[in-house]
Parts: sequence; C-alpha cells; structure tokens
Amino acid sequence: MNQWGIIWAARESFFNGLLATLELFIIAAVVGLILGIILCYVMEYRNPVIDRLIIAFVSLMRAVPFLILAYLLYYGLPQIGISMEAWTAGMLALIIYHGAYFFEILRSQRRLFSVGYIEAAVSQGFSRYKIFRRIVLPNIFSSALPLLGNQLIICLKDTAFLCIITVQEITAAANSVQSTWFIPFNAFIVAIALYWAISILLELFIKRLSHYGTKRGMTHA
Repeated sequence: MNQWGIIWAARESFFNGLLATLELFIIAAVVGLILGIILCYVMEYRNPVIDRLIIAFVSLMRAVPFLILAYLLYYGLPQIGISMEAWTAGMLALIIYHGAYFFEILRSQRRLFSVGYIEAAVSQGFSRYKIFRRIVLPNIFSSALPLLGNQLIICLKDTAFLCIITVQEITAAANSVQSTWFIPFNAFIVAIALYWAISILLELFIKRLSHYGTKRGMTHA
C-alpha cells in the first residue's frame, strides 16, 4: 500500500479528529465570546474594584502561554483535588484564554465608541442594559469583526495544542498515523489542509457578517 493509500485507509481517524476539532472550536468560540461580552457589559458599571479584577484577569491570560494554562488545568489541578477529563480541561482552557482576548478586542472598540450615541439614548430613557444591548454591542461587535475573525483563527489553531493532554483532535489523528506508519509528510499535509479549509470557511463567515453589518448601518459609530 502506498503512502496516500495509508492516509485514505486512516480517513476515519482524520474525520473523527475533524469533528472533535470543530466541536472544541465552536463551543469555545461561542462561550468565550459570550464571556467577553459579559465582562464588557460588567465594565459599563465602572466599579473600580471589579474593573481592576477584570483587567488583572485579562493581563494574566495575555502573559500566560495557552499550553501552560492547559497543563495547569489538566495536570496541576488534580494536586489540589480537582480532576477533570482531558476534553473538559482543554475546552475550559480555550474558553478562559480566548474569552479574555475577545473581551480585550471588544473593550478596545468600546473606547472608540462615540459618547453622543449613549447620551442620546439616555435622554430617551434607555436603561443601561438596553443601551448596551441595542446600541453599544451591535456597533462595537461590527467594527471589531476583523479582529474577532483573527482571534477565532488563533482559537482554531490552539486546539492543536490539546493533543499534548491527550485530546483526540486533528493533530492527534495526524500524529497517530505518522507514528504508526512513519509517513509524517503525508499525515501532516492532510492536517494542514483540514485547518486551512476551516480557516477559509471562517473568513467567508466573517466577511458575510461584515457585509450584513454594513447593510444595517453599524459601521459608522
């Protein structure tokens, strides 16, 4: 059997790895983005203590390599009596890590948001929550889409690190094939192609969202 024949015979392993990567990525991206939005909303209340805690959390996540965080959750926490499966630890690491980055991206756009829109909403009797949900969030989200798109791709690539803690995703599937049949070039070319395909779909999705935001007039604020 030639090398590409071996790859084809191992297609189920790659397919299962692809499904695992997509599941990890989609859940982590959605929940992480929600976490970022919640933190951004909490800072609307301008509580000095809470704001400092949030900024400290974000600063910590920016300083810690993702792989170290994954190691800590999977290998470190059992020493203090907290154990979790590799999948759960990997998912939690992705959510915490990228949630902090999503927040930082949204916060940077929030700083650029015109105060005039908020003052107009306050004069109309809008509550703080309604101002954030209907005015602030749609505009800062739309303007932040290119940066959010980049962060999503980074989140996708970070799923590859989880093979180190035994999560069976695309990279783990490729590594298993190459270590069994000693065909690293073919195995990792397939892995690259799969990551590339997902990234292209992400870029198209972000472009579609950007076009939708432009049509709704949410790129001027």
